[in-house]
Amino acid sequence: MNNPLLLPAFTLNENPPVGFFFAVTFLIGGFIPNPLDIRFQRVSGMTSTIETTEVREGGENLFVHRLPTRVTYDNLVLERGMVIGSVLNVEFNVAMSTLRFEPGNVLVMLLNAKETPIAAWLFQETYPLKWSVSDLDANQNSVVIDTMELAYTRFQSLRI
Repeated sequence: MNNPLLLPAFTLNENPPVGFFFAVTFLIGGFIPNPLDIRFQRVSGMTSTIETTEVREGGENLFVHRLPTRVTYDNLVLERGMVIGSVLNVEFNVAMSTLRFEPGNVLVMLLNAKETPIAAWLFQETYPLKWSVSDLDANQNSVVIDTMELAYTRFQSLRI
């Protein structure tokens, strides 16, 4: 088993990575990180799917050929407690108010216990699609949650 793509992401002496220690970095202009908007409580939508088309052979009824056609992606969904004075909130507000978008890149990093990145995913050409705020309820004692949904053209898995 010498193929490095088939090796596990952890060695036999380590536990598998945990999914609760991560950072999200918005890259301004594609390169410069925005240090103010990195803390999120949940990231979802990190999914890519290969679409296929079926081709049936004449006279063959036992199977069909499924040929790959394109890759599609879910939307990236980020959730966090409301942040007052956030640069990201200003960018979302401009996009939602004027329909003017400046696509950027988002880097999601999985961290180990020493806060060292062990894996990362780069989402390219992201732009906002949806922005929602949790319900305000006088009967609940909970943090106000911002949910931000972004479209992206591609994501790449990076192993560090």
